[in-house]
Amino acid sequence: MLVLAGGVLAALGVLAALLLVAAPLGWVGAAPGWVMWLLFPLFTLLGYALLAVGSRDPAVRRPTRWLAVPLLLLALVAAVGLVAAGAGLVQVGSSAPLWYVLALGGLMGVVGSAVGTRQPA
Repeated sequence: MLVLAGGVLAALGVLAALLLVAAPLGWVGAAPGWVMWLLFPLFTLLGYALLAVGSRDPAVRRPTRWLAVPLLLLALVAAVGLVAAGAGLVQVGSSAPLWYVLALGGLMGVVGSAVGTRQPA
């Protein structure tokens, strides 16, 4: 049950990050409010914690990869969006959500990747 709940919360956290990246780039018509800013890190970290606690995998590798890969990809898309906006190639209303996902998503993705590749002693 913990794995299921953790997976749902983690997926919702990644979805919040996806909306935070897609909205300024004009890929969706939605305008994410402050709730998405809060739910992205909260649900992602809480979901990961539940996945890690409920996982039978002793090294917690699979849940870590499930979260690290999409978070790193979203951070990279945010970085590309920031460069494209800075170069005048795309119009963004506010770059703050892109910076937010780049920083937090990148940090969580890098930490998750490092934990997922650590070899047991």
